Amino acid sequence: MIDFIRNLFIVNHEIIYFIYGLMFFVLGLAIALQSRHSSHLDLARSLNWLAAFGFLHGFHEWGDLFIPLQAEYLSPGIILYLNYIHLLLLAVSFSCLYGFGLSLLEPLKHRRWLHAGFATLLVGWLGLSLFPFRVWYPDFNTWYNAVNALTRYLIGLPSGLLAAYALREHTLTRITRYNVPRIVQALQLSGISMALYALTAGLIGPPVPFFPGNWLNTDTFTHYLLVPPQLIRALIGLAMAMTTIRFLEIFDVETSRQIEAMEQERMLAEERERIARELHDGTIQKVYTAGLLIRSAENLAVQDTPLAGRLATAVGVLDDAIRDLRQNLSQLHAPAKSPESLKIAIKKLATDPRFSSLVAVELDLDLPDSCFLAPERSMHVLAILQEVLANIVRHAHARHVLVKTDCRQDRLRVIVKDDGIGLPAEISEGHGLRNMRDRASLLHGQLVVDKLERGTCVTLDIPLEENR
Repeated sequence: MIDFIRNLFIVNHEIIYFIYGLMFFVLGLAIALQSRHSSHLDLARSLNWLAAFGFLHGFHEWGDLFIPLQAEYLSPGIILYLNYIHLLLLAVSFSCLYGFGLSLLEPLKHRRWLHAGFATLLVGWLGLSLFPFRVWYPDFNTWYNAVNALTRYLIGLPSGLLAAYALREHTLTRITRYNVPRIVQALQLSGISMALYALTAGLIGPPVPFFPGNWLNTDTFTHYLLVPPQLIRALIGLAMAMTTIRFLEIFDVETSRQIEAMEQERMLAEERERIARELHDGTIQKVYTAGLLIRSAENLAVQDTPLAGRLATAVGVLDDAIRDLRQNLSQLHAPAKSPESLKIAIKKLATDPRFSSLVAVELDLDLPDSCFLAPERSMHVLAILQEVLANIVRHAHARHVLVKTDCRQDRLRVIVKDDGIGLPAEISEGHGLRNMRDRASLLHGQLVVDKLERGTCVTLDIPLEENR
């Protein structure tokens, strides 16, 4: 039975090596396909190192499978260079794993000794590989196995352990605050998988004539446990890939919360618009009417009497109240004033992560210096453009948006086109669209919404001067 199991793994070692490399290639591919360019998470920037590790380590493991096969067709010189590249891939892939751990720890604590320590390990690895090992092991195969083992001891083991520790620390300090227990669990399991891989890949290498490879190596491991270490690493690689794919959902959570924040902001904006309308159409008119009534009573009162003085005081108080209400109304009705030009403000709005992280915004701005809008009018234009972009992100399922402006014959035109699902057959005008039309009316212009063959086009056309 034991001989059967051993022979089974020997006969199928090509399949084991292929699966082994495939697990790490899938790991790198899953990370590379995840869109996280505009994420605010520190994890997003660190994952590039992990993706590079997955790709390079997968290619290295496939080298164990394909280089012996190519030896039958290629010259010994080419095979020699392929083996050098094979060793280099192993070292660089482990270095990327170290870079992943270092990148995760960098925002938490600036540990410069980690940089210096790894540089020392690399110098030691390169020095031993090129000089003493070449002298001590003149046979190429013996030298190759010795460098392979040295790479695992000096680079692979510390890199894997550092990555596992860094992922654990990052999860506890940065991810738990988002209250996503399933993703936290996936991150913790991924850290455990990395630690296990560090031990199996960093300690178990080819047989070599020095410690610990002279007693713990692939041959002794297979002899006592019957299972080759490559199969164990493939299973650990599978666990790493599955847990990594699971914790990548954190970026979907981040996007959902960005959309939720935009929705809340829209609701607040609508509430401000409602309060502004009530102030303008109701409260201010009532206060103004009360002032007129008091003025008429003041005209009927005998001058220089206490009653006339009190009526005059009441009229002054009501005038102050109307001024305060109008000031509050202007603050509710428009965003804060900005000294920036309209062109700069539109660029900032287009690069806002609330929009740029969810859709690609292309700008075509033809706004010369002669195209000048008063600050109050610019604020209305920006508010309309912000509402259009928010609607595209929430409802259009678009991938690309074009924001085009042109300024001709004392008029400004802003065009926003998207490649989304377009307008429904029957459009119900909500608060957002009504607010945009109201603002366009205040600008003495017009807002047109057209359904395209693919997507929607919103056009705002207004005069530059308010009196037009």
